Amino acid sequence: MEQFLITHERQAYKMAHYATRNSADAMDIIQEAMIKLVKHYHAHSEDEWPPLFFKIVQRQITDFYRKQQRQKGVFSWFSSSEELAEDHHDTMTPMPDEVLEGEQALSETEHAVASLPARQQQVFLLRSLEGFSTKETADIMAISEGSVKTHYHRALTTLRNLLGEAFS
Repeated sequence: MEQFLITHERQAYKMAHYATRNSADAMDIIQEAMIKLVKHYHAHSEDEWPPLFFKIVQRQITDFYRKQQRQKGVFSWFSSSEELAEDHHDTMTPMPDEVLEGEQALSETEHAVASLPARQQQVFLLRSLEGFSTKETADIMAISEGSVKTHYHRALTTLRNLLGEAFS
C-alpha cells in the first residue's frame, strides 16, 4: 500500500490543490485521505485502491467546502493567489521566453480549471487527469453516469471557451 500511496500522492495533491487553492489545505486533505484508506481499506485488493482512494479524496474536498462555508459563509478557495508548485525538471535548459510562455499557459489552465464549479472540476480532474472511466467517476463521486457525462461536457465547453485553441 505504501507504494500505491507514493505513486498516487501527487495526482491527489493536484486535485486537492485545484479545489482549495492552498497548499496546506491540500496536504491536509491528502493526509486524511491516506489515513482513511490505510485504516479502513488496507485489506481490500490492490485493484480496488485507486477508486477508493480518489473517492475518499473527493469526500475530503467536499468536507473542506462545507467547513469553509460554515466558517466564512462563502467559498473562499477561489480567492487564494497561491500557485501550484511544479517539480518538473528537464535535462535540457529551455530558453527564457519558452519558460515564460509555458508558465503563463500553465497558470491560465490552472485558473480556468479552478474557476469551474466544484462538481465539474472534480469530474474533469478524475476523467482527464486520473483517467477514470465514466462509471468509475460516477462511483467515486456517488452520482449517476449521466451526471458525470453532463458535468464533464460542461467543463470541457467552459475550458474551451476560456482557453480557446490552446485547450482544443
